[in-house]
Parts: sequence; structure tokens; C-alpha cells
Amino acid sequence: MKRFFTIILFITTTCCLSAQVVLNLDSCRNLALQNNKELLISGEKITAAHYQKKAAFTNYLPKISAAGTYMRTEKEFSILNDEQKTRLSNIGTNVGQTAQSIFQQIATTHPELAQLLQPIAAYIPGIVAPMNEVGQGIVDAFRTDSRNLYAGAITLTQPIFMGGKIVAYNKITKYAEELAKTQHATGMQDLILNTDQAYWQVISLVNKKKLAESFLELVKHLDNDVDKMIAEGVATKADGLSVKVKVNEAEMTLTKVEDGLSLSKMVLCQLCGLPLDSEIRLADEEVESLPINQIDAQADVQTAFANRNELKSLELASKIYRQKVNVTRADFLPSVAFTANYAVTNPSLTNGFEKKFRGMWALGVLVKIPIWNWGEGYYKVKAAKAEANIAQYQLADVKEKIELQVNQAAYKVNEANKKLAMTQKNQEKAEENLRYANLGFKEGVIPTSNVLEAQTAWLAAQSDRIDAQIDVKLTEVYLSKSLGTLK
Repeated sequence: MKRFFTIILFITTTCCLSAQVVLNLDSCRNLALQNNKELLISGEKITAAHYQKKAAFTNYLPKISAAGTYMRTEKEFSILNDEQKTRLSNIGTNVGQTAQSIFQQIATTHPELAQLLQPIAAYIPGIVAPMNEVGQGIVDAFRTDSRNLYAGAITLTQPIFMGGKIVAYNKITKYAEELAKTQHATGMQDLILNTDQAYWQVISLVNKKKLAESFLELVKHLDNDVDKMIAEGVATKADGLSVKVKVNEAEMTLTKVEDGLSLSKMVLCQLCGLPLDSEIRLADEEVESLPINQIDAQADVQTAFANRNELKSLELASKIYRQKVNVTRADFLPSVAFTANYAVTNPSLTNGFEKKFRGMWALGVLVKIPIWNWGEGYYKVKAAKAEANIAQYQLADVKEKIELQVNQAAYKVNEANKKLAMTQKNQEKAEENLRYANLGFKEGVIPTSNVLEAQTAWLAAQSDRIDAQIDVKLTEVYLSKSLGTLK
């Protein structure tokens, strides 16, 4: 929806421009803020940092994962060894042989019992085969048939203590989101400053174009008068050539100003996201004298410290580096986590290797304790602390530079106001001087060279006044930027 309104505003503005609707400073700022690609990028960085913070919070919560596997083995798992399998398979044979051996020993030792044992010995061959079958059945029952093995598990892991890493990481992502916002605000102020510079540059050149046109008209009028005086014999050709040189210089000056104005308008169009060849007109182009607020600028350093986004960014960066120290230290502290899982296998491990999927629950606690790492943790923590100290030093350095910048900006505002007052007085004197020179020239008591000097002084005074007015506007913008109050 926001993008839709931006497109509508852009189309409306473009249509208005084609209808020669004037743009003021606020509309130029709004267009620049809406169409600047770097601001769009920084806005996406805010979105990314916001979701990274949300992702970091999930580390407090239990994680559930599932895994499955299939494995084909060359041989199956065997519970019985080969000797045990052989004994069980021949259990009847072994029992028969043992019984016959016992009967023979008894018959040898006690002949009187031989006739009694013969009926029993006759049954022994009959039970050998059944007992062998029973033994073979036991061997078959112990087969796992595990050459095709399927396994799966669902695991739940709940961190209990991770050395403070999760807490530190959540703080880092929180500070990172705030840092992205302050960087976005810094970008907005920089863009507003660039837009204001381009806007007042155009206004300055528009006024200088008017001044160049007035001066050209002035010297052309003088050139016409001198030509008439040469024709009447009251002026020399040297006077005429001097005036014509001034006419050529005035034409060249006007051409340079027009070229500079076209380039400045292109810069402003680029900042506003408009086509470079747009025919834009600015509201202050028609103002003869720009309204100036005479202020006594003060170097309010504390206001700058409270509002400057650069300081906020460095403070957040310092906090991030301090939390990185905690993250680094956490890697070398004990960690505790609770685990719970449900595992299934086929063949079943819980029911005699049955060819079915069967499972079981398991609960546990995982503890990891680093014991010896040859000082790696100590060195890494020291390195992280050094980086945190660097961020602190950078913050202190920027504070000193901002204090200097605020004092310089306040000084320049006051200096620009004084310069403007002086240029206004010079302008009045130059206009009066030009008036006397023109009257004297008409009366024939002042030579052409003096008139040219008066016209040149008038041009310089007018140009200085325009520069001083623009300088006052820009120094006020610079002061607002240094105080962090530019909006």
C-alpha cells in the first residue's frame, strides 16, 4: 500500500511539473526521501535486523527435530556365535551320545542293571531328531535379520544453561535493530542536507542568472550610448571597444551561469528521483530577497550529544562488542541442555528383532564442560575485549569531533549573518555609486571607464549579496545537522 501511494505521488508530481507547478523545499525533501535507493536499502536492513532479533529469541525455546535412516548391511547382527549355534542345532545328537555313554558306564560298572536300562536306551534314538529340531528352532529364534535396517527419531532439546550465549545473542540482535534504525535516520539527515544544498544552489544560480541578464542589459545600454557618442565625436573608439569587451564578458558570464544552472537542476532532479531533463521550477526562484532569520547561534554541544545519530550508532556498536565478549566467553563455559526423544527401529530392538516398527521414549540431560584448550578461550576473550575498547575509543573520538563541528557551525552561522549585513550595505553603496556614475556620464563629466567600474562594482556587490543569503541558509542547515535536529 505504501509503495502504491508513493507511485501515485510520483505520477502526480510529474504531471504537476509538466504543468509548471512550483516545487518548494519541503516537496523536494519528500521526493528525495521517497525515491532514494540508499534509504530503501537501509529500510530493508531494519526489516532484516527485526527478524534476526525474532530468530534469536527462539533460542530460548525447545527445538524439535526428526531424523530417519535406512541401511543395508552385508551381514546381519548375530546374538549367538557360531559355536553356540552348532551346539544348539545338535542338542539332540549330543544328548543321545551322552546318554549312551552313561548307559555303557553303568552297564560296565553294574551288570545287573543292564537289562533294566535296555528299554530306556531304546527310546534315545527317537528323541534325538526332535531335540535337534528344538535346538535349531532356538537358533532361528535368535536370528536378527538386520541386513535391512530402518531407524527414525524425534528429538526435543531444551537449553538450560549455555554460558550466557543465548542472552548475549538476544541483546546483540536487539542492539543491531536499533543500530539499523539510527543508521537509517543518519542517511535521512544526510539526504536532507544534500537536497537542501542542491535546492539553494539552484536558487543561487537562478538569482545570478537574473543578475547576469540585468548586467548584460546594463552594459548593452551603455554600449548603445557610447556608439551614439562616438558618432557625435564626443567619445573615442577606445571607449567603445572597452564597453564592447564588457558586453562580451557579460555574455560569457551569462552562458556560464545558464550551464551551471542546468547542471544544478539535474543534480536536484537526481536527488528527487525525477528524470534528469525535467523542467522543474522552484518556489524561491521568484523571491527577490530571501527571508533571513537573524539568530545568534550558540554551540549547544549537549543537544548534539543527545540527538546525533552517529553517536547513538557508536554507542550501540560499543554495546554489541561488549556482548560479543560474553558470546566468546560462553564458548568456554559449561553448557547444560535437556533432551527427550522417541526412536523407532525396524527390526524392533524391544521385541526380539521383530520385523515391525517399534519405538521407545528416552529422557536425558546433556552436559558439556570444557576442560583444557591451551588458553584458547583466554586469548579469544582478550581479543574481544580489545575490540570493545576500540569501539569505546571511537565513540570518544567522535564526541570530540562533534564538539568541534558544533562550535564551527555556530561560528559560521554568526559569521554568515555578519557577512550578509556587510553585503547589504555594500549593495546600497554600489547602487548609489552606479546612480551617480550614470548621471555624471549623461552630463559628460565622468568618463566611460568610471561607469564601467561602477557597473562592475554593482555586479560584484549584487553577487556577494546573493552568495551571503545562500550562505546564511546553508550554514543554518549545517548547524541543524551538527546538532542532530535537521528534519
